[in-house]
Order: sequence, then C-alpha cells, then structure tokens
Amino acid sequence: MEKLVIEGGAKLKGDVYISGAKNAALPIMAATLLTDEECVINNFPMMRDTVTMAKLLESLGKKIKYGKNKITVTSNGKPSHVASYELVSTMRGSFCVLGPLLAKLKKATVSLPGGCVIGVRPVDLHIKGIKALGAKVEIENGYVIATANKLKATHMYLGGVFGSSVLATANIMMAAVFADGETIIEPAACEPEVTDLANFLNKMGAKIKGQGSPRVSITGVKKLKGVTYSIIPDRIEAGTYILAAAITKGTITLHNANLEHLMVLVDKLKEVGVNLESKNNKIKVSPAKEIKPVSITTYPYPGFPTDLQAQFMALMALAEGVSIITDKVYPDRFIHIAELDRMGANIRREGSIAIIEGVKELRGAAVMASDLRASAALIVAGLAARGKTEVHRIYHLERGYVDFDGKLRSLGAKISRVQEK
Repeated sequence: MEKLVIEGGAKLKGDVYISGAKNAALPIMAATLLTDEECVINNFPMMRDTVTMAKLLESLGKKIKYGKNKITVTSNGKPSHVASYELVSTMRGSFCVLGPLLAKLKKATVSLPGGCVIGVRPVDLHIKGIKALGAKVEIENGYVIATANKLKATHMYLGGVFGSSVLATANIMMAAVFADGETIIEPAACEPEVTDLANFLNKMGAKIKGQGSPRVSITGVKKLKGVTYSIIPDRIEAGTYILAAAITKGTITLHNANLEHLMVLVDKLKEVGVNLESKNNKIKVSPAKEIKPVSITTYPYPGFPTDLQAQFMALMALAEGVSIITDKVYPDRFIHIAELDRMGANIRREGSIAIIEGVKELRGAAVMASDLRASAALIVAGLAARGKTEVHRIYHLERGYVDFDGKLRSLGAKISRVQEK
C-alpha cells in the first residue's frame, strides 16, 4: 500500500490537462452493451473505476482494446446477463449495466453495488424505474434479478428523498431505448454527464430529447449502431485543481476544461476573491489577496456539486471568518472533517451542516482518506499546510483521478508517492 507525502507551501503554477469525465465514462461504457457493433470512446480517463468497468464489460461479453486516451469496445459473441458481486460490489457506478442488459437481453442479474462509504445510497429508484417499464424484479442473495419479454414505454416520476438521481436516470434512459413508444422521465437528473450519455445514445441511433432538463423523453427504436465518441472533460477534476490553486494562491491554466459546467463554483469563488477566466476550453485561475468566507449548500446540478464539497471545505478552513457548508445530496459526507481538524482546522458538524471557523494556517499531519473526494480534499489542504502531510489509503483517490500527484508535481507541488512500511 502507498501513501502520499506533501511538503506544503508551494504556490501552484503552470498548465494542467483535464481528463475525460469519470461519471460520464462509466454509463457510456455500459451503453456499449446495447449494440454488437464496435464503439470507440475517445478522451477516455484511465483510472481504477473505468478499468473495473472494462473488466465488467469483458465478463458480460465484450472485448476491450486500450489506446492512447481511448478504448475500443467490440463483442466477443458470447453475451452474459450476470454482473458479478466481485466487480459490482467494488464500485457503485457499475450498477448502470442493469438498464442496458435488460433492454438488450431481456434479463439482467446484477449484484447490489458498493463504492465509497459516504452514507446510504439505495437503488430503489432504479428498481422503481424498470418496474414502471414493465420488468419483473426480484432481489435474491444480494442480486437484483430483472426480466421482461418486452419493455413498454411509460411516463414515470423518478424523484427521491434528495431529488433526482444521476445513476437512476442513466439506467432508465438506457433501459427505455428499445421500449415501444415514448418514455418520459420526471424529474430527470440534469448533470452534464447525463447529457453526455444521451448524446452518445443519440449518435448510436436512439431518439432522446430534453437531456439537460428535468423532463427527458425517450422514443424507442429497434436497434443501435456502433459509433466513435469523445467524452466531456471532468468538471470535478477541473474544480479540484481550481481549488488547489486557490488554496495555495497560485496561478494555473486548465486545458480541455469547460467552465460552463462549473458556473456555481465560479460564482462562489468570486465571493472568495478568486478570479476565473475562460477561453477556447481553457480556464485561467488567478488567486485571491485574502480568502473570504463563503457558505454553500450542495444540490443536484446546476447546484453546487457534492463531489466538490470536501475540497471547498479545505479552502474555507483558511478563510478569514466563518463559513457554513450544508450537504443536501449526501448529508453524511463529512468524514473528512476529523482529518482536517487534525491539520489544525476548526470545523464542527451539526447534522448535515459543517461550521468552519477559518484559521491562519494549517499544519502538516498524518491523515486517513475515507473516500474519493475526501482524499482530494486532504491533499488540497496538505498543499497549503505548514510542514509535511502524509495521506494514507490513497487507493480511494485512484478510483477517480488520472495521475493526480503527477499532475500536481507538474504544477510545482512538492508531493511524492511512498510505499507504506
């Protein structure tokens, strides 16, 4: 097992290339199950989660060929409808094979998912959606078993306790592509990654309208074809580097980045005092003279993303005043608070709310990553801390970032990967 060792205090400077979006890549990879023809996926992010999904696709009858920032997916002629516990249990995103397997093979046996420990994330909306399409669903021995001789289009309400669901919207959208008639999903997730999946499906021959809005319409077709497609840039990776530059008071330029997907972050960073400029898929980050306190509440897109909550909290730990962060998406996503406090932050939690009293400096410490985005937050904090920070359990980090420490080194960060004793 490895850890990251960071010597804080270096201002980030230079250029960084943003990889393809992990949360778009996973459902797009799953969507290749809907055709037997070849699909080429460009701007592909090579990381632990996408490699796990590739292994799952191979177990379901696909062949994967890796290229430079791309994969080619073809059929091996032996499709399977069983997504095993060994693969699905390690990554929640892999549950999105349920919809395409059911649509293509009329049956799907998919293990209940796993992933980061950031609170309860049930699959009830997925099951509700495919039942609405006419599927019979049972849960046995930790597997969701769905069957349907013919899926039928319907108008469904797919909202949950915390609003729309990205993964459920993706799953039902893929399940409905072959259903007779028009399926309408309300409220559909509006995230750019859902729009990217819909655009991929449309290029394959699907008929989807309204993507990016709370009302998505899918008109069934008979068949989908293979295509070549390029995934959108990862807005969460981009946001993480922006916040890393902000906390170190550095000046960096992000390439292959779409600022339109981060407008709420732009708005909040203006309040902080950080300036962001965008031109030709480049984002320039200029530092604040002083970090002003700002309060945020996470919501589904276009609200503040829960996947940037922990990184933003690290920045607010050094603000000159009191900030309040409320997570309305995953109210239990605050395990990183204790670790930031170990570094000298002054943060307390009250239910789904974190109250951050800014301190003059953070101090290096040994900290433990609990999930993917908490890992990034601790590294971001370590970049600005006085002295040495050791971040343990970085295998979480590798699930969702491409060469994170390498890219930070290219920006001048003093960060090294060390084997645990």
